[in-house]
Amino acid sequence: MLASILLQLGGGGIGGFLPMIAIIVVFYFFMIRPQMKKQKDQKKYVEELKKGDRVVTTSGIHGRIIDLNDTTFLVEVENGKIRFDKSAISLEASKALNAPAKEKESKVKEATEKEANA
Repeated sequence: MLASILLQLGGGGIGGFLPMIAIIVVFYFFMIRPQMKKQKDQKKYVEELKKGDRVVTTSGIHGRIIDLNDTTFLVEVENGKIRFDKSAISLEASKALNAPAKEKESKVKEATEKEANA
């Protein structure tokens, strides 16, 4: 109550900045921090790639890595070989592609049960 009286009298000082500070904190925790974590996970995943790994690129091309360089990789696709930059790997799609068979079976089973219940 005392703070609101001081704000009405014009002696706001730091009280005028509190809403702006609160907005910055919210943006940090809900937007900036999750994006930084996602970038860190993407970088770690790309560094751990090795020959023989199955990947999906951001453009949707599925293939198997047959050669790795510092910044590029060679992917064997159905009709040949294509060289991509390492930043072209889609983390989410590649992890879903390489998920263990049991996880895939359970997801298919859940989807079948949902369709049966609908």
